[in-house]
Amino acid sequence: QVQLVESGGGSVQAGASLRLSCAASGRTSSLYSMGWFRQAPGKEREFVAQHRRGSGATDYAGSVMGRFTISRDNAKNTVYLQMNSLKPEDTAVYHCAADPAYYIGSVAERWDYWGKGTLVTVSL
Repeated sequence: QVQLVESGGGSVQAGASLRLSCAASGRTSSLYSMGWFRQAPGKEREFVAQHRRGSGATDYAGSVMGRFTISRDNAKNTVYLQMNSLKPEDTAVYHCAADPAYYIGSVAERWDYWGKGTLVTVSL
């Protein structure tokens, strides 16, 4: 089993930056893919970014490309999401996700493991 715990959320003004962290524990050696999803009130969970171990390949949603950066520290079993130039529409609960598959894609239902989330609120 795998446990994921997010941290780093908060309330900021538009244009500010935040860095989210997700620490994995348990059978972390099996996790090729780690990523971030977000869910705004009244909306479905949506893909934000993904990182694949080994190649270091990353994927981003179009809405965050150029503003968010996903990175991973394999020694610490931790994945990060650096969020710059935050906008009010980035307000959501951000969830960390992980999966043993090398390429799992952007469909939330395909990911095996989830954290409980951390709230990011961006105001004007």
